[in-house]
Amino acid sequence: MRPLTPAQIVSALDRYIVGQERAKKAVAIALRNRWRRQNLPPELRDEVAPKNIIMIGPTGVGKTEIARRLAKLAQAPFLKVEASKYTEVGYVGRDVESMIRDLSELSLNMVKAEMMAEVRERADHQAEERLLDLLLPRRTGEAFVSGTLEEVSPAASRDATREKLRGQLREGKLDDRVIEIDIQAQAAPVLELFSGQGMEEVGIHLKDMLSNLMPGRTRRRRVKIAEARRLLAQEEAQKLVDMDEAVTQAIRRVEDSGIVFLDELDKIAGRESTHGPDVSREGVQRDLLPIVEGTTVTTKYGMIRTDHILFIAAGAFHVAKPSDLIPELQGRFPIRVELEPLTREDFIRILSEPDNALIRQYVELLRTEGVTLNFGLDAVEAVAEIASLVNQRTENIGARRLYTVMEKLLEEISFTAPDMRGKEIRIDAGYVHARLAETLKDEDLSRYIL
Repeated sequence: MRPLTPAQIVSALDRYIVGQERAKKAVAIALRNRWRRQNLPPELRDEVAPKNIIMIGPTGVGKTEIARRLAKLAQAPFLKVEASKYTEVGYVGRDVESMIRDLSELSLNMVKAEMMAEVRERADHQAEERLLDLLLPRRTGEAFVSGTLEEVSPAASRDATREKLRGQLREGKLDDRVIEIDIQAQAAPVLELFSGQGMEEVGIHLKDMLSNLMPGRTRRRRVKIAEARRLLAQEEAQKLVDMDEAVTQAIRRVEDSGIVFLDELDKIAGRESTHGPDVSREGVQRDLLPIVEGTTVTTKYGMIRTDHILFIAAGAFHVAKPSDLIPELQGRFPIRVELEPLTREDFIRILSEPDNALIRQYVELLRTEGVTLNFGLDAVEAVAEIASLVNQRTENIGARRLYTVMEKLLEEISFTAPDMRGKEIRIDAGYVHARLAETLKDEDLSRYIL
């Protein structure tokens, strides 16, 4: 697949995100620079550092969505974390290196899924053979066919019977038959005790040691053939995947194309504070600095260099400012993008334009109940107006306000939809105001409900 140009990246983001052109342009350039770096001579490639980004703007304007959609476009390992969840080394909580370990897990899962898709045909064939081995008779000269016992000659007829069963299996005639299969048991839950917060490195080594000490176990299950086929195919696919190669690819993918979205960066902005809860803010920044600068992190899959991981940070920065970060960390985020607050006109577009438009989601959800919703343009404008008004009266939570307004608007229809199959309901401005008028009149009530 050819890499996308910055214009194509922005166009793809436009399908899901309204406005914020400057932010889209910045992340599009950052993503394209990934491809440009890969095409440099080896001696220069390692010298080109990623241009990390800070997105500044209130909640609900699209910061997280831009980063998430960018990672999907890049087909890259993507991790969203909150900076406020980390604490300075020495305090109780997660250390910043755990984000790289989490990213490596995500990357390995991506690579394994791709590899399993590649071997799916072989895995399906091997699963079919295992099922046929279970369905064929245990005594020479007998075979089960469609639930009846038939006498057959030992050699050639056994093959004929097997092929007959294969045909029935592929046609789905045996799907409802129950059989017993042996499948690999999952790891014992006790191993997960060592992956808790604050002891990641200890957990890595203990889990590996215990995994090696405890042999793999199988357990017998009674399932229908259709389910057995799925389980066996999955097991066979895992056997066919070269785990060493998968780990190598996963590490390379993290190092070359990993993206970490560091939200709530403003919550750790601040220096030399004497207040109790703030004591580790600068400490977290200093712990974060080597990860963003480029260091080597120990994971259960090996050493991972963070030099070329792209960090996209975000925060409202209502109280703190980017300049409140320690100077070294500021220098590692050279691109600053300010996102614009959303207006009533933006809300109208968000409700109706994107591929995942909120109105379309509700229409399709109720269509599953056989109810047809028709939204008039005046209804869309009324919803946008109300969301904008409530944002002005109370906390401005951006586009997320649309969810609370829409949920309240369609509450009654959603509740009674199973009893309204075949009905068509038109939503106009009158219906919107009728449903929400009482809540809007009472400012205290709207503060809690909308």
